[in-house]
Amino acid sequence: MLFLLPPSESKTQGGQPLSLEFVALTFGGMEPAREVVYEQLLKYSRGSAAKKTLSEAQRQQNREFLTAPLMPAIDRYSGTLYDALHGRGLKGTPTEHNTLNERERQRAGESVFIQSALFGLIPSGNLIPNYRMSAGTKLPGLDLKKHWSAAHEVVWKRLEGNRIIDLRSKAYAELAPVPAEFDCLTVDVLDGKSGKALNHFNKKSKGQFVRAYLQGAETLEAMAQDAGLRIDIAGNALNLFTE
Repeated sequence: MLFLLPPSESKTQGGQPLSLEFVALTFGGMEPAREVVYEQLLKYSRGSAAKKTLSEAQRQQNREFLTAPLMPAIDRYSGTLYDALHGRGLKGTPTEHNTLNERERQRAGESVFIQSALFGLIPSGNLIPNYRMSAGTKLPGLDLKKHWSAAHEVVWKRLEGNRIIDLRSKAYAELAPVPAEFDCLTVDVLDGKSGKALNHFNKKSKGQFVRAYLQGAETLEAMAQDAGLRIDIAGNALNLFTE
């Protein structure tokens, strides 16, 4: 099974003294498409239009992302989903700074992919810089949905034959729709009592669900049980219910 995750707008600072100028991302066939987005983000972040949506610190991050320090994507992205993925607890608790162990990282490197608006779909172990760009960012003269959808054809050829568990939010899934012929389940998290969609607990539950796999659960049912969730699969829909 392969798991597709959304990124997070909140990110961890710092990283290794490397840069994208010297480190290649996986799926090299997307490099031409990435270069187009890089160029447009740099142009946007240097112009006046970005002042309406980004702080000066965020614009500076974007102006320097090609030479900024790197860290694994699964560590760079923070926030609710990734805190749950790493098993982190609340501030002041013993698990506040939890992180994946080496065995879990290896499993994540083989099975977890993250959809970035800047880099496209990348394995969770790829090294990336800090930056500020979301699926909804409007770059002048560039339709991100059309651009990335076409660019990901080379990616799907590499992932063909695997069962895909798509946990991406709608905005990120639209950047690179999974081909209709793939064995793919789309995940939603619902309140166990009302059946309504959740927000904060949606992200937390998805992180806990994938964490269960990284810790050794082999089936979707076992993952849900380990994460304290109830599972229902109907067609291509995988629903997780909180208890």
